[in-house]
Amino acid sequence: MSAPLDTLIIGAGTAGLAALREVRKRTDRYLIVNDGPWGTTCARVGCMPSKMLIEAAGAFHRRHAFDELGLRGGAALTVDLPAVLQRVRDLRDDFVAGALKATQKLGNAQKSGRATLLGPGSVDIGGKTYVARSIIIATGSRPHLPDEWLAFGERMLTTDTLFEQPTLGPRMAVIGMGPLGVEIAQALARLGLQVAAFSTDDSLAGISDPVINSELTRVLKDEMVLHTGAPAELREVAGGIEVSSGAQRVVVDQVVAAMGRTPNIEHLGLETLGVPLDERGMPQIDPQTQQIGDLPVFMAGDANGHLPLLHEGADEGHIAGINALASSPRKFRRRTPLAIVFSDPQVAVAGRRLADLDAGSTVTGSVSFHDQGRAHAALRNEGRLCIYADKATGRLLGAEMCAPQGEHMAHLLALAIQQKLTVRDLLGMPFYHPTFEEGLRTALRDAARQLPPAPDSDLATCGGIGVPALE
Repeated sequence: MSAPLDTLIIGAGTAGLAALREVRKRTDRYLIVNDGPWGTTCARVGCMPSKMLIEAAGAFHRRHAFDELGLRGGAALTVDLPAVLQRVRDLRDDFVAGALKATQKLGNAQKSGRATLLGPGSVDIGGKTYVARSIIIATGSRPHLPDEWLAFGERMLTTDTLFEQPTLGPRMAVIGMGPLGVEIAQALARLGLQVAAFSTDDSLAGISDPVINSELTRVLKDEMVLHTGAPAELREVAGGIEVSSGAQRVVVDQVVAAMGRTPNIEHLGLETLGVPLDERGMPQIDPQTQQIGDLPVFMAGDANGHLPLLHEGADEGHIAGINALASSPRKFRRRTPLAIVFSDPQVAVAGRRLADLDAGSTVTGSVSFHDQGRAHAALRNEGRLCIYADKATGRLLGAEMCAPQGEHMAHLLALAIQQKLTVRDLLGMPFYHPTFEEGLRTALRDAARQLPPAPDSDLATCGGIGVPALE
């Protein structure tokens, strides 16, 4: 048995590295252990590789607008799919190398191997027991894949294996149309593959507002075959894999399973902590401290099943790293929720979703981008934005959107919500012409009309002038 450590970090992904940064400020008696490849999920198989694929797909898809813009020759463009995938891997390797630098010079303070909890203050790694005053669990997650689908071998892909393929298709199925599924399905379709997408739920990409969901569904159905409302079943047939959903049948060459991620907590030994576990085998975790019960054990990032987003994992690792070495855990105020899907139009949620609000005390302001000036000029005039505000105070509560350049408006709205601004506060801010953000102003004006009237001298009450190109 080794001498006691101040803290032991299990996992070297985003949350583990964020925790490590805080731990190293406070002690040199620590150990970080990682099972499997080092480097974060985001850099290796997640947000970064998928965005590289989306960039290539979006650039190729843009050729459909060339003729209307007066540009000729777009029909002659082709996709070299192996080259696209090779670029994804090359850039991915650069990002992974950057993540690895955080642990390369730790010496004996880093270790590769599987860690198993023996209790609230001890961990087994490769048959050796390590004692620590605190433990940080940041074991990450993996793609969910039904065991029976493993029989399809290399034709069954996940986000962990998709980007390793030398080429793809030509017939692809994407099962699961949450945020990752929507991104991957649209990117593959825009690269010229035949894509059939399946979702058990009628709601896509994490959207709860039926108006926004309807807009996204319409856009996606223009680019791929989309089946929703029934589970997908797979079987081997002559010529490929048959995917069925309700009465729908399609035969494909490869299947991408995008049905969410599962926390890596099996065989971790959480049962040795002596706290209740839920039906998933998960203990209760305080989101403001990351602490498990009143134990000196903290759980951060994808491992806790909260929100599998990089910025959330980084925040949770930061909190866990501070609290693991504090005399008493500190409660942190969490940031305003923000989620973005890099589809086209982009899908985003800032603050609270419509489904989480009380309809009787909420007003909704909405705008369509079909005739919005900048969107129309750019031939990106699809999508809709809805903002939600408190009916009594006008305070912004949340927003859902499927909108061009939605990532920027989502950030603006998240900042406004965190600062507790009202609809009229935001309408009093500058909006430059012509920008996509003028669409946000239209939605704010729509909400303002449903709120108690303000003094006429308030510039926030300025309405539109009735000229679409100038709004």
